[in-house]
Amino acid sequence: MAILEISNLGISFGGLRAVDDFNIKVKKGCLYGLIGPNGAGKTTVFNLLTGVYKPNEGIIKLDGQDITGKRTIDINHAGIARTFQNIRLFKDLSVADNVKAGLHNQMHYHTLEGILRLPRYRSVEKQLQEQALELLKVFDLDGEAETLAANLPYGKQRKLEIARALATKPKLLLLDEPAAGMNPNETLELMDTIKFVRDHFDMTIILIEHDMKLVSGICEELTVLNFGRVLCQGPTGSVLNNPEVIKAYLGE
Repeated sequence: MAILEISNLGISFGGLRAVDDFNIKVKKGCLYGLIGPNGAGKTTVFNLLTGVYKPNEGIIKLDGQDITGKRTIDINHAGIARTFQNIRLFKDLSVADNVKAGLHNQMHYHTLEGILRLPRYRSVEKQLQEQALELLKVFDLDGEAETLAANLPYGKQRKLEIARALATKPKLLLLDEPAAGMNPNETLELMDTIKFVRDHFDMTIILIEHDMKLVSGICEELTVLNFGRVLCQGPTGSVLNNPEVIKAYLGE
């Protein structure tokens, strides 16, 4: 069963066709890769999926629900979360508080209860702290819960951004170049982390990535974009051996 279905998606900027007639079906629980040369439209697709841009045409369905053109916050509540190529943490907040920012989508109290620190506020905050620590344990970050996010090593900042995204309890997780800036050892550890997240959280994951070792090592299916259009789709092995993909993407 497809958790994500995109039909005939398209968007233009000033007459430039950034994404054109984009179609994709992603099965629940799949590790899916979206690859292509720089400027191919990959991040634009993510921005369309998360409401940063509104498409000129096409339909986006998440778990059967039409989310086309909805606001980013509504799409997040529907079940899509993402990370970014350039890490976007609250760097002046602690590691735990970054995760709690995501958890606040799940728990609510009145503003007055927070200002006066009434019992309900204290109860909710205690639950948030406990849940944040539980999630941080998954990424071996619980020992640094009170560390400022800005003071974490780069690889751990990447992990924290994924943890914060998971705190919103998504159905679909979008990772935009999660291995960017990582050394080979960090990339190998990231591969294990992504596989664990998929299995432990029963998560569907789509990632944009240029590291072909990571892509071939974890992605089960791929879509290749070139000039905003789908060049090739299918199982990872057959896609990476497609002569058109080798020519357009690998430059051979």
